[in-house]
Amino acid sequence: MSTDSTGEYDGPVTEEITVTVNGRAVTATVEPRLKLSDFLRDVCGLHGVRVGCEHGVCGACTVQQDDRTVKSCLSYAVQADGAAIETVEGLDDDGSLHPIQEAFHETHALQCGFCTSGFVMATKELLEENPDPTREEIQTGLAGNICRCTGYQNIYDAVERAGEKLTAETGSEE
Repeated sequence: MSTDSTGEYDGPVTEEITVTVNGRAVTATVEPRLKLSDFLRDVCGLHGVRVGCEHGVCGACTVQQDDRTVKSCLSYAVQADGAAIETVEGLDDDGSLHPIQEAFHETHALQCGFCTSGFVMATKELLEENPDPTREEIQTGLAGNICRCTGYQNIYDAVERAGEKLTAETGSEE
């Protein structure tokens, strides 16, 4: 709460922030209590960022901040001031599917789709760190994401296929 020189309430405290979202600078005036997930959805119009539990448990809100996955429902937008945020919408700027998204589609690793964007973003970091993970490493890497529909087998298959696609795309073998 903010007061003027007479002690009268003059509205909520706000801060101007600039965040690079999917390669584009976004400047906005926000209240310090605005969650990063709400900033991305409501200010930036990026509805691939889902809000499920609001406690960081389900992983539906997973995005990358400065190339590390974060649960955007646990962060405030002001904490992202000056940061680079990537959401599922930013994976491919030409409107085509990113190889990770292709792999999820090809292996039927989604049903309702609510959790998919979070899994895709978690998979991106996992495969950047280890392009050929074992099944156990995949399970560990995705442990912060929950799906209530698929039973996970197809999701793990998608991660393996995505790793193969990305390795073939870059032409590198580990």
